[in-house]
Amino acid sequence: MKLVLLGAPGAGKGTQASRLAEHYGIPHISTGDIFRQNLKDETPLGLKAKVYMDSGLLVPDELTVELLMDRISAEDCENGYILDGFPRTLGQAHALDSSETVDACVDVDVPDELIIERMSGRRVCPACGEPFHVKFNPPVKEGLCDKCGTELITRADDTLETVEKRLSVYHEQTAPLIDHYLAQGKLLRVDGTQAVEEVTEAIVKALDEFEA
Repeated sequence: MKLVLLGAPGAGKGTQASRLAEHYGIPHISTGDIFRQNLKDETPLGLKAKVYMDSGLLVPDELTVELLMDRISAEDCENGYILDGFPRTLGQAHALDSSETVDACVDVDVPDELIIERMSGRRVCPACGEPFHVKFNPPVKEGLCDKCGTELITRADDTLETVEKRLSVYHEQTAPLIDHYLAQGKLLRVDGTQAVEEVTEAIVKALDEFEA
């Protein structure tokens, strides 16, 4: 089974990809992990990507596609894979289509308001790394770490402004992808506001019905 997983930042896409990979016995492939591994191994493709990353530039689609294709040609992908973070653009989707036949695209759908509440409410202890959430997992004493008493902080990625910007970019890039897979009859939408286990069950059920 070859799956593409779509979902906004904070929708729980990575968590679902890991759970589905275990359920189906196929690898969870994240473009972020591919970049990190190639950089660590100093592969020719990794060194090419490093030039862009060191300059603060986005890695071009052609190079991202090349890295992805290199990864899915590995032996562990013979029975399929779950793509997390790829494709991000229509160009990447067309490049994938030209050499691979994806079975389905699952969109983990979570409303923006909930994404903002989930992400902007995150707090972390800068001393011990303990995570909290102002609503879902608040500290006993407001603003202070339960474990070591250090004042909690909001990471730069979790500020309201950053979260809204990331969502805006996601919708801009993803709307065409949703239409792309919808036109192919391969798009499955799942309610991502449920508990983690329920979302996994909903995805598996949707895939079972889709393949039947």
